[in-house]
Amino acid sequence: MSTQNPHADAPLPERARSFGAAAAGYAAVRPTYPAEALDFLLDGLAGGFGERKLRAADVGAGAGALTARLVDRGLEVVAVDPDPQMLAQLHVDVPGVPTFVGTAEQLPLPDASLDLVTLGQAWHWVDPAPASAEVGRALAPGGRLGLLWNRRDETVPWVAALGDLLAPAPHMAALSEDPQIGAPLDDVELFVTGRWTHELAPEDVVGLTASRSYVLTAAPAERRRVLDAVRELLATHPDTAELERIPVPYTTTCWRARRP
Repeated sequence: MSTQNPHADAPLPERARSFGAAAAGYAAVRPTYPAEALDFLLDGLAGGFGERKLRAADVGAGAGALTARLVDRGLEVVAVDPDPQMLAQLHVDVPGVPTFVGTAEQLPLPDASLDLVTLGQAWHWVDPAPASAEVGRALAPGGRLGLLWNRRDETVPWVAALGDLLAPAPHMAALSEDPQIGAPLDDVELFVTGRWTHELAPEDVVGLTASRSYVLTAAPAERRRVLDAVRELLATHPDTAELERIPVPYTTTCWRARRP
C-alpha cells in the first residue's frame, strides 16, 4: 500500500473550506472531545465572572462537536464558522445555538462580549497574529482562548499504519504541534489528556478518512486510492480484521491562554 500524502499541496483556503460539501458525513464520524479536555479549558474560569453563565464562542465550529460539549457544561454558546453548510448541519445536531458566518480573524461579535473562545481542530487554519488580536478584542478581561486537537494514538500499531496513509503536510502538523498565540493573549498553558477511544464500524473509519481536508480536495482517482487502501488495511491488519466495531484511540492536546 502506498504511503503517499494524497493532497499535500492543496492551498490552505481551499482545504479549510472543503468540509461543507460533506457536512453530514463529517458530523457522523468525527470524534467528540473528552471530559478531561473540557475540564482544563474551564478550570478556574467560572469564578472570575460571578454567578452568571459563561459566554462562549466556538469558532471554526464545523458541525458542532465541541459546541455541544460547551452547551452540555451549561455555557451560553454561539457558533462561528466560515462555511454556511457546516453551520446548517450544526443547527441539526445542536439545535438552538445561534450561528454566525465568520472566522477567527473576523469575528462578528462585540468587543469584550465573551468569557471563552474555543477552536477545536481549527487554529491551524488561522493567521495567528490577527486571530489572536481579534480573539483578544472579543474576550472580556480575564477571558480565555482554548485550543483543542484530537490526535490518533499512533503507539497502537494499526493506527500507526493508518497514519502512514493519512500523514498531512509537514507544515500542517507543525502548526498544530506548536500553535502560535500572540498579543494580547498570554499565560499560555498546555495539557494532554490520557488515551480515550471512539468506536466506529470499519466503513465509518473509511468515512473518517474521507472527511479529512486533504482527501476531500484530492482528485477523484487519488481519493478512491486512499480510501481503498484504508479498507485494505482494516480488512487485513490482525488488530482490526475481525472487528465489527473498531476502537480508534486518541489523546487530546489542549492549549489555553488568558486575556489580561
